[in-house]
Amino acid sequence: MKASIITIGDELLIGQTVDTNSAWIGAELSALGFDVCRITSIHDRKDDILEALGEAARISDLAIITGGLGPTSDDITKQTLCEYFGTRLVPDERVLGMIEAMLQRRKMPLNDNNRRQAYVPENCTVLTNAAGTAPGMWFERKGKVFISLPGVPGEMRHIMNMHVLPELTKRFRSQVIIHRNIMTYGTYEAKLAELLQDFENELPAAVKLAYLPSYGVIKLRLTGSGKDRNVLGDEIEKQVRKLYKTIPEYIYAENEETLEIVIGNMLKGRNMTVATAESCTGGEVSHLITSVPGSSAYFRGGVVAYDNAVKTGVLEVSEESILKHGAVSREVSEEMAKGARRILNADFAVAVTGIAGPEGGTENKPVGTVWIAVSSQEGTVAEMRVFGTDRLSNTRRSSLAALNLLRLQLIRR
Repeated sequence: MKASIITIGDELLIGQTVDTNSAWIGAELSALGFDVCRITSIHDRKDDILEALGEAARISDLAIITGGLGPTSDDITKQTLCEYFGTRLVPDERVLGMIEAMLQRRKMPLNDNNRRQAYVPENCTVLTNAAGTAPGMWFERKGKVFISLPGVPGEMRHIMNMHVLPELTKRFRSQVIIHRNIMTYGTYEAKLAELLQDFENELPAAVKLAYLPSYGVIKLRLTGSGKDRNVLGDEIEKQVRKLYKTIPEYIYAENEETLEIVIGNMLKGRNMTVATAESCTGGEVSHLITSVPGSSAYFRGGVVAYDNAVKTGVLEVSEESILKHGAVSREVSEEMAKGARRILNADFAVAVTGIAGPEGGTENKPVGTVWIAVSSQEGTVAEMRVFGTDRLSNTRRSSLAALNLLRLQLIRR
């Protein structure tokens, strides 16, 4: 069974609002066995909506539409749906009662705009919305299902969970689709594809492999489709085991686990602590570590030593090292890590110093040059990485590289 997702709103097209609805709906439909074949974002314009509905009817069995159901004049989805399905708007007393009750709880008056939200296409099945004022609508025509939902994410998810997903589960016996995500770090996409060439060539027809890179992390998504969930699950598990044997040095987790979650679990499991000393990342490494609930159990603290005076005055990096080798060097990164571990009394310390850009590079140390060090009782290791010229990307990539170097040292403990 094929599905299309249509999101309506000029704010999506001009970048004012990020379309999170499509990602959530796509994941839920895929889990039910639907093949999501197209996601489309369009203007709040009648012709665009009609064209998108027609295209969805042509290529898919199910279309889910979000947006354009608000109380203002620019929300025209309901009127356009009436035109497409050859019907008219009629008042729904149950919806009106729910709107009145919600506004009363919020001590807000009911006005004509709110009353208009209680009008629905006459030939739809109304999907009540206890999370907001705009109801959802279910249409059927020529064996195809069209579902219109509010664009507000919380309201959309409420109606999906309460009405749409249970009904789709009952009515559609679709194929089984299973996704398995393997998280990797430490190489680049082209190299990983080269290493996995034989693995890909030997995959059965029912299983596909996708590469999803982001700031150095490459998510390998295995997707299997078939009719028997148990058989398909066994096949996916077999392929995952082959992946672990093929690229064991690059796999660090599964199913969207981040590096910061992985190292947090490792530190807790070993009853160890970590500190940070950061220059070019400006506290990003500390931010990632502390974004994990419970990180107070293993994170001691961090020093953002952006100025060389802080490197020497707080972390006790020698001025001679900075003069002789430069602030971006193996020597300085190692001294930063040692200093942070000492003054913050941690088992491990991670240090980062580099040239984030877009200025400040030289021929020998171009923009994107970063030195990362990890210090522990067993010694200090450091590595140099050269990223690109984009400042924000360099900050993110440097932070993840630092976490991965820490992970590798923890593995050896």
